[in-house]
Amino acid sequence: MTDSTPDITPGPDERRPEPAAVSRRRLLGAVGAGAAVAGAAVGVGGTVLARGGSSGSADDGSGGAAGRQVVAFRDSHQAGISTPAQDRLCFATFDAVSGATRADLADLLSTWTAAAEAMTLGKPVPGDAGDLNTPPDDTGEATGLAPGNLTITIGYGPSLFDGRFGLAARRPSALKALPQLPKDNLDPAGSGGDLCVQACADDPQVAFHAVRNLRRLAFGTLAPRWMELGFGRTSSTSPQQATPRNLLGFKDGTRNIDGTDASMMAQHVWIGDEEPQRWARGGSYLVSRKIRMRMEQWDRDRLGDQQDVFGRFKSSGAPLTGKTEFDTPDFHAKSGGQYVIPADAHIRLAAHENNNGLRILRRGYSYTDGIDPETGDLMGGLFFVAFMKSPEQFITLQRILGVHDALNEYIQHVGSGVFMAPPGLAAGQDWGGQLFG
Repeated sequence: MTDSTPDITPGPDERRPEPAAVSRRRLLGAVGAGAAVAGAAVGVGGTVLARGGSSGSADDGSGGAAGRQVVAFRDSHQAGISTPAQDRLCFATFDAVSGATRADLADLLSTWTAAAEAMTLGKPVPGDAGDLNTPPDDTGEATGLAPGNLTITIGYGPSLFDGRFGLAARRPSALKALPQLPKDNLDPAGSGGDLCVQACADDPQVAFHAVRNLRRLAFGTLAPRWMELGFGRTSSTSPQQATPRNLLGFKDGTRNIDGTDASMMAQHVWIGDEEPQRWARGGSYLVSRKIRMRMEQWDRDRLGDQQDVFGRFKSSGAPLTGKTEFDTPDFHAKSGGQYVIPADAHIRLAAHENNNGLRILRRGYSYTDGIDPETGDLMGGLFFVAFMKSPEQFITLQRILGVHDALNEYIQHVGSGVFMAPPGLAAGQDWGGQLFG
């Protein structure tokens, strides 16, 4: 995707020098209709209950297929946070281009709302279909595919609330750049951003299609900063999901917050009445970290040491003091005068019991960057995504893990971002009106 990609062109009755803005207005009429459909038949975790099965193609005009694999777009919280984690991720960040105005950004966010709502329903980006003299309003690669439980989650970075758009007075109180943390080796080109978009789906093409089309609509207002593709979830946000494994071969996220536990989510994830900015209440802070794994080095390590690094058995996922995956770790157990779960084991240092009850909701994915041309090593790791009531929760944990964790021998934090994901949208509301008030 480059800035030379053609933008959407206005219809014959709206010829103006700003084609993107005209196409945005064409989209807005879809918001109300999409909201009515998205609000129907909501099940556990915000997923619309399947009609006639859990798979199938997108709406073909019969009205039966569009309800399958659909997650409600409008709710009190954004989808893609407590939603059961899907298999695939496309995560992108954007910066406002020079000269973009407050009106430009507000208009774009309204347009994004209509487009995102349509895509989560398995429908194309709304527009004037069939005009052979203009670029298509939708890029088309998701045509015929099921919605795939697509969720599109938006977040705002600290830099968006500077003086460019008159948003300084609306900055959420805890939204600020993360401090330098232990073992950081961050690439500025792969960190930060004015806005982020997290698209998750059970089909990688559906997730990519969502980000691609939002990027096309953003021409002239936002430019892409960096993007990451996740090919396998590394945590479960629902007790119905099996715990996945990370690229080091260990089960990851065994003790994650259950997204269906309203009390836990209110305590640790959702921004509450402590936030002076009322518009941000019900949202959550998103922290992303690109964590490269030294897989060849890890693959040469003996099994016993690998298990000591994590504090779990590799095959079963059980803590070294237990027999099954969900046994509670015994951090006091010793053998031969030494802790059974070593003092520098990852699960010991990250455990809420050892951090004054501190928890975060993990929602990360594995990624790969191919092969290092100089060493021949595989390049990949964990694209860590977590949601929390305050970024201080992550900062506190990372200041401990970054110094003491035995896993540091095999990982390196190379990218970072912090964003505030606003609350969900009510019927008739859009992201532009929500942000600017």
